[in-house]
Amino acid sequence: MNWMISANGKMYDHATAFQKWGFVDWRQRANYSVGDIVYIYCTKPFKRVMYKTVVEQESMTSQEIVDDSMYWNIKEEYEKALGGKYARLKLIQQVDTEKLELNHLIEYGLKAAPQGPVRLKDELSKYIDIHMNDYAGNGVFPETAIPNNYYEGAVHKVTVNKYERSSIARQRCISYNGTNCFVCGMNFEEKYGAIGKDFIHIHHVVPLNEIGKEYVVDYKNDLIPVCPNCHAMLHRKINGKYLKWDELRDLIENDRDS
Repeated sequence: MNWMISANGKMYDHATAFQKWGFVDWRQRANYSVGDIVYIYCTKPFKRVMYKTVVEQESMTSQEIVDDSMYWNIKEEYEKALGGKYARLKLIQQVDTEKLELNHLIEYGLKAAPQGPVRLKDELSKYIDIHMNDYAGNGVFPETAIPNNYYEGAVHKVTVNKYERSSIARQRCISYNGTNCFVCGMNFEEKYGAIGKDFIHIHHVVPLNEIGKEYVVDYKNDLIPVCPNCHAMLHRKINGKYLKWDELRDLIENDRDS
């Protein structure tokens, strides 16, 4: 069974809770079964589906859930939420795409922004699931043969395992750094006009396969915007090692001066 629920980030910081544990213990207001899929619709300012989760446990008591009181911005709501049953929603994918905004969801059968749990029909479920994978649309650089024990993305199987970067972290990186390439300075909107607006790749300063453990991505220090050409060069080994972004920048500048 597929469901949709709504989340208000101003009331409860579910994004950080997901980053910490990889799940949230949610007040259960529907008859979930273990294995059910629950999509989370984020209210203003996003007004779109941004999370895909699976029910890992259901009918939990308040004594069985994690202590997430630090993530409640409205403590009165936290106290009210302590009664009743809970479901543990394990994160499968997270995404930030216009394709999952409310107007598109309504086109595929959603009647209105969800207030409580909504059981989804097949057409809407299929539409959402297709667009939960923003691998191609958001400037993600593919890598192969990466293990699946990292939280920050999910394995997407095509012909090889490709690591999907978290597009939530991607968007925060862009909001913080802008869309100019850190290496060469290129801006796609300046170069191509409206079609290039907001387009940029995001590069992990330390490759995830070198970190080798679960971690919470720091969008200010771990991620930088780069153009596709520079991104490709950052993923190309020179004398057996990858260049750092500032090394590639210096190489370009020195070549211009020579």
